[in-house]
Amino acid sequence: MELLNQFFTSLNGIVWGVPMIVLILGTGFYLQIRLGFMPLRNIVHGFRMIWRSRRIEDKADGDISPYAALMTALSATVGTGNIAGVATAIAVGGPGALFWMWMTALLGMATKYGEVVVAVKYREQNAKGQWVGGPMYAIKNGLGRHWRWMGTLFAIFGGFAGFGIGSMVQANGIASAMHSAFGLENWVTGLALALLVGAVVLGGITRIGAVAEKLVPAMCVLYIACVLCVLWVFADRIPSAFALIFAQAFNPTAATGGFLGSTVLMALRMGVARGIFSNEAGLGTAGIAQAAGATKDPVFSGLVGMMGTFIDTIIVCTMTGLAIVVSGVWNSGATGAVLSTQSFEAALPGIGKYLLALSLAVFAFTTILGWAYYGEKCWTYLVGPVCEKPFRILWTVAAYFGAVATLDFAWLVADTLNALMAIPNLISLLLLSPVIVQLTREYFARRDGAAR
Repeated sequence: MELLNQFFTSLNGIVWGVPMIVLILGTGFYLQIRLGFMPLRNIVHGFRMIWRSRRIEDKADGDISPYAALMTALSATVGTGNIAGVATAIAVGGPGALFWMWMTALLGMATKYGEVVVAVKYREQNAKGQWVGGPMYAIKNGLGRHWRWMGTLFAIFGGFAGFGIGSMVQANGIASAMHSAFGLENWVTGLALALLVGAVVLGGITRIGAVAEKLVPAMCVLYIACVLCVLWVFADRIPSAFALIFAQAFNPTAATGGFLGSTVLMALRMGVARGIFSNEAGLGTAGIAQAAGATKDPVFSGLVGMMGTFIDTIIVCTMTGLAIVVSGVWNSGATGAVLSTQSFEAALPGIGKYLLALSLAVFAFTTILGWAYYGEKCWTYLVGPVCEKPFRILWTVAAYFGAVATLDFAWLVADTLNALMAIPNLISLLLLSPVIVQLTREYFARRDGAAR
């Protein structure tokens, strides 16, 4: 076990090293340039598209509304990364890491847009008549048979990564939060979680989408309201917090309190790694969910899908990061959810830890639901629809064992698999970028023509 731990630690250092940072940020920057920064210029338009996407248009192909598809994608992305991940980035990289999370998200909007466009463009119907898509189908149908091996690799990495980062790790986070705040035994949380997960996941994408479109907006609004209470208490510190974030993004952070100090490269690396962990721009997972959405145009789905990155990182992660910085606990030496809890307790003593624990539990629960669909589609791509029911049962059981097990090794493996998922997806996006640009031009030409 020690040898395996050393192997994955070394591999993790390689796959999340400078080359991966360059590939992720470079792909996002390249797509932004090719698209004329269209995603950044259409943020307001993107929110309008979200509102429109609540209804399924006539003659649109798909199994759920584009809005439900977005909420399914958001259910998977808005999770422990928004609370524990942001805290870890700041604890290791300093407040400047938050700036690099923002940059990753702004560039990642183009990446997420491209992922969804090609996922919908190259989706197909399975034997049951359901619409399926994602990087594996974009590679197979967009790049041709000589590249199918790369789509297979993505499905293998995604299929295994899901059980780690999408199920067991999330369940463990819920159990830890419930035990810390309310004293609940892990097996009790695990049993309740397995029952809830099974009730939703066994119903497939239709039930997952129905739960996600109600639960995700509610949890985001409630969490933001809680953080706003923290920011209200420390309102006078907000300007200096922003100044600290910008200053330390480009300057080494000196050791102070329990903080050991950080270089600019470490702030950048932590910001990018935790940003990707949070919003998943570059992993290709959002395209799997959006491909099930009823739509007549891949670009429409792309405009809706790219807003997931904005909502997840620019809004939700920023709220967490600001709460940690303004409360003054960022240099306490704590990390992960413990650091986020300290920020809530500093502003709301006595109740802050309960609010944070409940937020973390709901965020992690929805992540389990969203990743259940991702993992299922990866495995059905590899072995066919015959694995659907067995997978859903195994996913439900994994949620229980995740709650009662020690998962330090699972965190390490899942982090590595996330990076390995990103590589084939980002390569395919670069190769398919002419298709993304062409579809985008045609869409806006039609829209502008109709406006006249």
